Amino acid sequence: MFVTNEGPILHADLDAFYASVEQRDDPSLRGRPVIVGGGVVLAASYEAKASGVRTAMGCAQALRLCPAAVVVPPRMAAYSAASKAVFAVFEDTTPLVEGLSIDEAFLDVGGLARISGSPSRIAADLRRAVAERVGLPITVGVARTKFLAKVASGVAKPDGLLVVPHDRELEFLHPLPVERLWGVGKVTAEKLHARGIRTVGQVAERGEAELVALLGRAGGRHLFALAHNRDPRPVVVGRRRRSIGAQRALGRRARSPDELDEILAALTDRLARRLRAAHRVCRTVVLRMRFADYTRATRSQTVPHPTAHTEDVLATARGLLAAAMPMIRERGITLIGLALSNLDNDTPLQLELPFGEHQPDALDAALDQVRDRYGSKAVTRAMLLGRDDGPTVPLLPD
Repeated sequence: MFVTNEGPILHADLDAFYASVEQRDDPSLRGRPVIVGGGVVLAASYEAKASGVRTAMGCAQALRLCPAAVVVPPRMAAYSAASKAVFAVFEDTTPLVEGLSIDEAFLDVGGLARISGSPSRIAADLRRAVAERVGLPITVGVARTKFLAKVASGVAKPDGLLVVPHDRELEFLHPLPVERLWGVGKVTAEKLHARGIRTVGQVAERGEAELVALLGRAGGRHLFALAHNRDPRPVVVGRRRRSIGAQRALGRRARSPDELDEILAALTDRLARRLRAAHRVCRTVVLRMRFADYTRATRSQTVPHPTAHTEDVLATARGLLAAAMPMIRERGITLIGLALSNLDNDTPLQLELPFGEHQPDALDAALDQVRDRYGSKAVTRAMLLGRDDGPTVPLLPD
């Protein structure tokens, strides 16, 4: 019997994906700090990140931090092609692939020991195949759980491989900062730090009841489980998205209400079309904002009926934006995002409901047909004529 001390889960994550594609395609950029973007940083190479450049930062600020950086415009078609090529490598490795984004996936290689060897060997072969077939660096974490495999890949970056053996899981996990736990953002980290909790090990030492009192029932239980590497989730192939979203980085200049409304309309048009193309309907509209002081806020509203109507979604999104305007005027806004969640399949039964509840109306259907035939730019709102609605980020299938 083949026995291994290595977990069956791989977390594979391309390194600085957009910037790596640019460095691959232009040899003069290799080893140099690269910023992908225009007014806002969409991606940065590790050479640029070393100077403090971060995603969603204004390019002017990024160039002050890293004057030697080369700024290149985004090429979404190239990134989409590279993603498809990498996922072909994943699928040649194992049939059990769960995509998380265009540059990241979980792979279950637990049944391949006799065919392909140990998980560490499979991971090394995967990294070699991506380098040879696609020309990109990729980091892989190997562990018994999805959570720990993702943590391992994060620690191993860039262009690394890290295997966490079964008998050293907590030895590896517990010294790490609490920010490595899924679900620990700035606010949760501050709450934990205020209690003197700075490492994962210190989270594990606290009783579950204390964490629940501090973070709420769901949050406390979640962190207590992860701190002990309790994560029973399997790798799931072909699971449909629970939400879809799009966002637009705005830079730091002030935006008028009319400008924000135009951006919101463009995001809505894009998302509603994706919703209908996937034959789905949504129940909740979520507005996400990041402010000039780096704080964030989220506002959401559940609609009366499941819908895929562009105008239903836009009306709800506009209501959320109007309610948030005092906060935006006070803090300034640097990013706006829209997400549609609580998704359901648009079944034949739903399509038979009376017109106006959620089935695509005649205008939506006609516009979708024109765009499918002539391209997404063939029809647009008058308010968006001549305006750049930002790059369309490549996505996994809905």
